[in-house]
Amino acid sequence: MKRIGVVQMQSGADVEANLAVATAGVRDAAGQGASVVVLPENFAYMPERDPDLLAVAETPGDGPIQAALAELARATGAWLVAGSVPLRGEDPARVRAASLVLDDTGRVVARYDKLHLFDVDLGETGESYRESAVMEPGEAAVTVDTPAGRLGLSICFDLRFPGLFQSLLDAGAQWFAVPAAFTRTTGRAHWELLLRARAVEGLAFVAGAGQVGRHPGGRETFGHSQLVDPWGRVLACQPDAPGAVVAAFDTDAQARLRRRFPVLDQRRFRCRLGTGGV
Repeated sequence: MKRIGVVQMQSGADVEANLAVATAGVRDAAGQGASVVVLPENFAYMPERDPDLLAVAETPGDGPIQAALAELARATGAWLVAGSVPLRGEDPARVRAASLVLDDTGRVVARYDKLHLFDVDLGETGESYRESAVMEPGEAAVTVDTPAGRLGLSICFDLRFPGLFQSLLDAGAQWFAVPAAFTRTTGRAHWELLLRARAVEGLAFVAGAGQVGRHPGGRETFGHSQLVDPWGRVLACQPDAPGAVVAAFDTDAQARLRRRFPVLDQRRFRCRLGTGGV
C-alpha cells in the first residue's frame, strides 16, 4: 500500500516564491509518507496574461524550474508529478504545457503535453479563455510505472474527455494524476463530479491537485484538491486554502475489485450502429 500526496497552491507571477511554496508542500507530503506527490497546473508560474508564459518557458531538460524539481525529488526521496511546466515547442510564439514525472533521483522518467486546451467562454461570468493562442497541444497519451502503480497522465481540461482516460486504461493505468487550475465557476459545478466519474469508470485511483484562490489578472480557482478511490470515495480533500493532503492507494484491493466487478473487460467499443428497427 503506497501513500500519494497532492499539493494545493495559490501560485502567482513570482517563480522563486512559487517554487518555495511547492517545495514546502512536497516536503510536507513526503513527511506524511507520500512516495509520489502531485503538484498543480501552473505551480511555478500563474501569469497575469497567458502570453507571459513565453517569458519563463524553458528548454526541455534545462532551466531553473526543472533544476529545482530535480533537487526537490532527490532531497525528499519522493517521485514528483510536476503539474505543468512551460516548455518551448516547435512554434516560438507558443509553449507546451508539460507534466513531468521525476523519480526519486531527480531523473525525468515521463513527459506528457496537455492534449486538450482550454478554449471556452463562460457566459454567466463573462470569463473567456483561449489557451490555444499561446500553447501547442500535445499528441499522445502517456503512462508510466511509479511506486504506486502505473500512472496515467492528464492536465486540467483533459478531465472532461473520458476517451483519453479510456486510452490510459488500455495502457494499464491503475491511477490518474490530474494537476489542474479549475476556475471557481467550473470547479464548483464539475471538479469533484468529474474526478469521481473518472475513478468509477476506470475503477482507478485519482489524484487531483489544484490551484486555489485569486491569482494575477483576477482569475479565481476552485481548489478542493483531493484523492479518490476506485469506488468513487473521496479519501482526503484540501478544500479552500493552500496545503498538502495524503492518502493510501491500496492497489491489491483495487485488483480484487477489478476482478469482482470486471467492467474494464466488458467494454464493447466496436458495437455495430443499428437503426433500432425490428
